[in-house]
Amino acid sequence: MHIREKEIREKDIREKPMHPSSPVSRPPSSRQKEDPSLAQTLAVVLSSYLVFLAALRLFAGSLSLVGGSVGDNPSYLEAATAIRHWQISGIVVKQFWGLSYAIAALSAVTGLPGRAALVVVCITASLVSVILCHRLFGGWIAIFFALLSFEWFQRSLLGGAEPLFMALILASFLALRRAHWAWSAVFGALATVVRPFGVFALIGTGVQLLRQKKFRQSLLTTAIGLAIGALYAWPLAHYLGSPFANVAMYQRNDWHGRPPFILPFLAILRDTFPINAPLTNLALTWAWILFVLLGLVVALRTGAFASYAADYPAEICFVSLYCLALYTYSAPGWARGDFPRFAIPMLPWTLVFLRRYLPARRWAVAALTLVSPTLAAASAVGIRNVAEILSRHR
Repeated sequence: MHIREKEIREKDIREKPMHPSSPVSRPPSSRQKEDPSLAQTLAVVLSSYLVFLAALRLFAGSLSLVGGSVGDNPSYLEAATAIRHWQISGIVVKQFWGLSYAIAALSAVTGLPGRAALVVVCITASLVSVILCHRLFGGWIAIFFALLSFEWFQRSLLGGAEPLFMALILASFLALRRAHWAWSAVFGALATVVRPFGVFALIGTGVQLLRQKKFRQSLLTTAIGLAIGALYAWPLAHYLGSPFANVAMYQRNDWHGRPPFILPFLAILRDTFPINAPLTNLALTWAWILFVLLGLVVALRTGAFASYAADYPAEICFVSLYCLALYTYSAPGWARGDFPRFAIPMLPWTLVFLRRYLPARRWAVAALTLVSPTLAAASAVGIRNVAEILSRHR
């Protein structure tokens, strides 16, 4: 009987969502509204997406940037075309191909052109990420996760790997909370072929299983991860001559032949001084650098980090490794400038650690729903370009 009660208690701990009453936050004050429902959360998020598209149409004069040649979209679409027609030999490879495989699969099933398939994958994955975030952490965290980051709006609606990566990472941890070990490994491995830092989720899953002395499940999840990795690497090895062709291109183009990680903050500071970037860009990137760091410091000082680790060791392992990689990543020109994009996977946990300080009120959400996507659209077009466009309409 004692063993059965222990199993039930462990199951309850695994499945409980991180709502405001969790040990990593204080109960909401009387001025705060109760946690938004999923329907309310999605209504806010979809409204913000419409604001983004309307602002983009106003600032750019069209919606041509949606799924267009922004960011890494051309590389993803080129790889998707090669995958769909299975003509991989000779293709220039850099980014990991997880998103390209998703684009190729959707295009093959529906007949959509690659650009349209890219947009559908990214928007769908973005909304799935919000739903999973709501399930894992509650409505307020899901709303602020969707509204705070300009990069999230741009990658969700213009195209990028981050929405698919986030959907798979969050799905992996939700499956783990429900003790679906195999599915957790599948989602974690698929996240890794979208963005390589997904491997931290697989490591976290393994650590949690070993900590719980579930050795058979640990071997199963390891085998699943290796199998998916081997299936991904085989075309690279067969057609391009190396299973690490993606990594080799990163080594050459981003890391300039040096190790990908160095001392914390060193690469970020090198990309900051001498100051040769616009002050608005510096302010935005350093705000994110300090914001993520603040969440980690607050969690450590208040004991929230240890409390969260006790309940969800796999997630805290992922957060720890990802943060370490984030602040030690050595890619000249990228370490600071792209920090807000790289930091997207840390945003849900940063918000959880800072939950007590969030303005969880309707007026704040309404303001963010209008202001944040508008500024994100302006950032996508270019602040100077927007200023010139608006000056012509005076």
